[in-house]
Amino acid sequence: MRKLLFLAAAIVLVVILVQVSTSEGTGHATAASEADIEARKVKILENLKLKYEQLREAGITMKSLEASPYSGLDEGIFVVGGRQEQKFLITHDDTKMYLIGNEVLDVSKSVEEVQAELAAMEEAARQELANRAKEIETMIAGLPYRGNPDAPVTIIEYSDFQCPYCARGADTVEQILEKYPNDVKFVFQHFPLGFHPWAKPASIASHCAGLQDNEAFWTLHDAYFKDQKNLDTKNVLPKSREYLAGSGIDMTAWATCAEDTTSEAYKAASKVVDDQMAAGQKMGVSGTPGFFVNGQFLNGAQPLAAFEPLIEEAKASAQ
Repeated sequence: MRKLLFLAAAIVLVVILVQVSTSEGTGHATAASEADIEARKVKILENLKLKYEQLREAGITMKSLEASPYSGLDEGIFVVGGRQEQKFLITHDDTKMYLIGNEVLDVSKSVEEVQAELAAMEEAARQELANRAKEIETMIAGLPYRGNPDAPVTIIEYSDFQCPYCARGADTVEQILEKYPNDVKFVFQHFPLGFHPWAKPASIASHCAGLQDNEAFWTLHDAYFKDQKNLDTKNVLPKSREYLAGSGIDMTAWATCAEDTTSEAYKAASKVVDDQMAAGQKMGVSGTPGFFVNGQFLNGAQPLAAFEPLIEEAKASAQ
């Protein structure tokens, strides 16, 4: 509805023309056959959909096209989304349509030309998505993952260990991996928000654990979300030690990386977290959680049903 209201406001007719006699204005349309008028309607609609993406999404039909009282122009009404009517004026040769701000819209393309241009736009969008997916694969190389390392679908989550919505997102990821054990590779990227004070220390601690062992990273990942309500800035690192008990990693090396803020290991880990957050922001992430399914963005703590069509689409594209 919001898109339709915006579109309707954007194309309100404001053309001021000098009115001439009705007989002069009606000579063209009455001479045209019904078949010619229908062909004109189709051509006009296709050009409008090319110009305005909202019309392709909302749907558009032609209600009428007939002679106008203005010399050289016909008038018509098209309907957006089955509800909102919009009047327009168009030249007899179907090359110029008059819309908001006296904009002159080129509607001279044939239906075939419009379809060819739309196909080219769709192909360009697919190529852009494929390029983004390749960039993401390069970016996440060597990072801890869950699922099938050779899966056709890669899901990347930008997340914050202190974010309650991210805890819900983690539950959904478990459902995804259970339903698609062979089809999905899942990678976690750090995005600790500034107003969550223990989120970045937890990100650094988990990264340091992951440097030694993939499963040690996921041990902290799971524990942070499960115990989220009991963690704070004072206990997050001592608790992390408890969570890692029995993991088999070198705890002295981990402590140097996660707790000693003067160490080179700590500085390097902190930079990795900052770089991951910057990469997410570059790709349009502004809050958490944010997901990319083979490069296609999905924002927020969405249910499994929101991921399923994207995963199926990605699987089909990979095949």
